[in-house]
Amino acid sequence: MSHFESRPAEAFDFQDIRYSKKDWVARITIDRPHAYNAYSTPALRELAMAFEDAAFDDSVAVVVYTGSGTDAFCTGGDVKEYERLYTDRPRDYWKYMQLFRAYLESILRCGKPVIARLNGMAVGGGNESQMACDLALIAEHAWIGQVGTRVGSVAAGGATQWLPILVGDRRAREILMLNERISPQKALDWGLVNRVVPSVVRDGAFVNGATQEEIDKARRGQDGYALSLEALDRAVDEVVDKLLDKFAECTRFTKLQVNVWKEMAWNQTIGAAGDWLSIHYSSFEPWEGMRAFVEKRAPRYRHLRELAASGGSSEFVWGPYRRSCAECGAEGIPSGFSFCGACGAPLGEAHANGGPAAGEANAGAHAATSGAGAGEGGS
Repeated sequence: MSHFESRPAEAFDFQDIRYSKKDWVARITIDRPHAYNAYSTPALRELAMAFEDAAFDDSVAVVVYTGSGTDAFCTGGDVKEYERLYTDRPRDYWKYMQLFRAYLESILRCGKPVIARLNGMAVGGGNESQMACDLALIAEHAWIGQVGTRVGSVAAGGATQWLPILVGDRRAREILMLNERISPQKALDWGLVNRVVPSVVRDGAFVNGATQEEIDKARRGQDGYALSLEALDRAVDEVVDKLLDKFAECTRFTKLQVNVWKEMAWNQTIGAAGDWLSIHYSSFEPWEGMRAFVEKRAPRYRHLRELAASGGSSEFVWGPYRRSCAECGAEGIPSGFSFCGACGAPLGEAHANGGPAAGEANAGAHAATSGAGAGEGGS
């Protein structure tokens, strides 16, 4: 009798991921193509459960982690979910971060080699996820990036900790602060991945070193171009075969030893990151950045800077909670309000933090174009 008996993959009723185990290999796939494989809160629970099962199953030697389709490996957290749930209840984001932490630690501490099969873009928490893996192979049409400072967040769920280790300090700052795309070849040169694999075909033959124009045509299926992951799968299988012919316990301890710097940086910072992010989610920056993402518009970065420079409030959407109503006794009314939100009584001229016409400046943030969006998620 063992408490760690192998369970068939089919025994798990996963909704947001696919899970299989065969021929010494566990395959874990984020299956949310409608959201570019951004992980939802339930998906984090499922992913951690799958990695734990693979770690404990002696019939599994290697784990291959990927996303469904050809668009995305993973685009991190679901920004639509963030905007809908966690800007309303920032305290719940702390709870979410505990699930995210358990998910990434289930990769770090799997005890088996984990290969990231980068079938598409790895953005935000998607890049953090692939950095938690041991090896990474990227399709030539894919790319890597971080988006935190662009959407009102901080990539403190692995990127701020591990990018300096993998690519060096200055390159890490470039990735984190500029939020630019990292091409597969640059990712290879910088040490973010182990191998770049052709994924563009024309008339059935792979194109080596595909140009961006050829990649774009392949995405659209034009002029005989198409995307294919067959070469990526062959390359992944080659790495798997090499890993199978190594001793299991030696491999496990090698992983543990090599992870020492990643674990050190992670454990010293992730707790504070979860607390800070949960507090930050009650402020103006994520409110503006994530609404802009959902509404498919550009965030008003400089608007917030102008508010701060003019003495207004860049922390609160309608200014700090400084006003009270003499009519009904309501307190904690934002200083940008001209009328009481409880009884409607006029409050007089509105100023946020004493800044001139700050209430009007803050009101500009509400003039947003409407729309729906799905795309990059990010931590």
